[in-house]
Amino acid sequence: MNFLAHIYLSGENDFIKIGNFMADGIRGKQFEHFPLDVQKGILLHRFIDTYTDSHDIFRKSTKRLHERYHHYSGVIVDIVYDHFLAKNWSNYSDEKLESFISRFYNSLHDNYEILSEKTQDLMPYMIGRNWLLSYRTVDGIHQILTQMDRRSKNISQMQYAVEELREFYDEFEEEFTLFFEEIKKEAKVKLLSL
Repeated sequence: MNFLAHIYLSGENDFIKIGNFMADGIRGKQFEHFPLDVQKGILLHRFIDTYTDSHDIFRKSTKRLHERYHHYSGVIVDIVYDHFLAKNWSNYSDEKLESFISRFYNSLHDNYEILSEKTQDLMPYMIGRNWLLSYRTVDGIHQILTQMDRRSKNISQMQYAVEELREFYDEFEEEFTLFFEEIKKEAKVKLLSL
């Protein structure tokens, strides 16, 4: 799961959303100095990643990409799944996607002082280019994959994965839909235990 799904699966607590959003850049026990709800978000993020990476449906999606993209396949599927969440947002929330995203961006600004340095550095690019909303279109996904490919010095070739997205669009969407129903339940249970 990528940014949008992690934020969505955090429930309504802004601090849990922030922790879940910035967790990738926080190693080991470095999270222990954050407020308690931010810590919960970080732990929830780690649970979601572990659950996702080992799930048969997610692995089916990555297998389709593995020959061409190797270990980047999981990253690509994370982003592709965010596309289907954004595209089908009204199936998962009564709130408009634009409003949900705007509230999250405002929460980042309002809590800037507790963000990790990496997250503070990322914010202007993410908000300026409205990454979360751009997930809604295939063109937006192509832009995100191209930016990520540049970060890998074009080694990943991720920018070309939009070809597989178009070719296997229905299969990816069906896999996302089945998987997301399961991860929603699992994340909710995990959140209650934190």
